[in-house]
Amino acid sequence: MSDSFVVALDGPAASGKGTLAELIARDYDFAYLDTGTLYRGVAYLVLKSGGDPADERAATKAAQSFSLDLIAGADIRTREIGAGASKVAAMPGVRKALLEFQRRFAHEPPGGKKGAVLDGRDIGTVVCPDANVKFFVIASPQTRAHRRFLELKDAKPGLTEADVFADLAERDARDAARSDAPMVQATDAELLDTTHLSIEAAFAAARRVIDGALRRRPS
Repeated sequence: MSDSFVVALDGPAASGKGTLAELIARDYDFAYLDTGTLYRGVAYLVLKSGGDPADERAATKAAQSFSLDLIAGADIRTREIGAGASKVAAMPGVRKALLEFQRRFAHEPPGGKKGAVLDGRDIGTVVCPDANVKFFVIASPQTRAHRRFLELKDAKPGLTEADVFADLAERDARDAARSDAPMVQATDAELLDTTHLSIEAAFAAARRVIDGALRRRPS
């Protein structure tokens, strides 16, 4: 069994889980993996080759040969790639190809770290069901749309908050309805609603849970 201390964060886009995961990793000196990067990376590679992320054969092929080096320096935070990521993430072949990568990262963290923090949609339910701590991070759809709009508006001058809201609603429905590893809260995950929380308050709440788990962990 791995000695790595694993923290899993799941939840919809723009709920704050990524920022929270980075803070946790930095504070505890754990390795951090944004698993959405993997799916965004697959969508990016398919689009870069002139393909369609909805093409399961092309997406699975890209996933099977995927490495983080292939997307180094690429802008994968665009609206188009986000939509593509949600499509490829629903494909069993893609998920199977990336599952082992994620589990290896969690249980054998790079850099000799003593723990790992992973955020995504199915970390606590499928990727790391044995994680030491699990969070399901949410926020109201309006709050999430506003956050994502602020992230994208400079790069997309014609973008409206209504556009972002519609995109997130479509993505949420797809992530929750997919047959393979749908986005659901693990039964043993702590629910963290960030709608009215600052990132500092959300981190403080998460830290109390993690510290408690660390104290209970056998030495």
